[in-house]
Amino acid sequence: MKKIIVVCLFLGFLSCKSQEKKEAIVVDVNVEKFQQLISEKGVQLIDVRTPAEFNDGHIKNAKLINYMAADFKEKAFEGLDKSKPVLVYCASGGRSAKSAKIYKEAGFTKVYNLLGGFRAWSAKKLEIEK
Repeated sequence: MKKIIVVCLFLGFLSCKSQEKKEAIVVDVNVEKFQQLISEKGVQLIDVRTPAEFNDGHIKNAKLINYMAADFKEKAFEGLDKSKPVLVYCASGGRSAKSAKIYKEAGFTKVYNLLGGFRAWSAKKLEIEK
């Protein structure tokens, strides 16, 4: 009888654990992985550089949300779905790393930061648009 009770308690514990909310993650990825992620359905590609940097060239289909703007935290989440992956990049990786942390803290479940930023993307001669 004691074994049955222990098994029931254990199974109950497991079912509670499986219902817990998944913790948000931030993953730093290289250009190749970032390019692969962009091709997946439902991802949200965010460029956190300035408008001038963006206008000089950006990754196709990126949404500009200027990290340096005073209203960044207000604009950062507009029109985005917290349950879908967010891919974020800047010029070299510093601003996007800080932005990725903000997205994670806001409850976005999967956030990917491009290591080396747009410079690394451009160095690989990958497609950009102006």
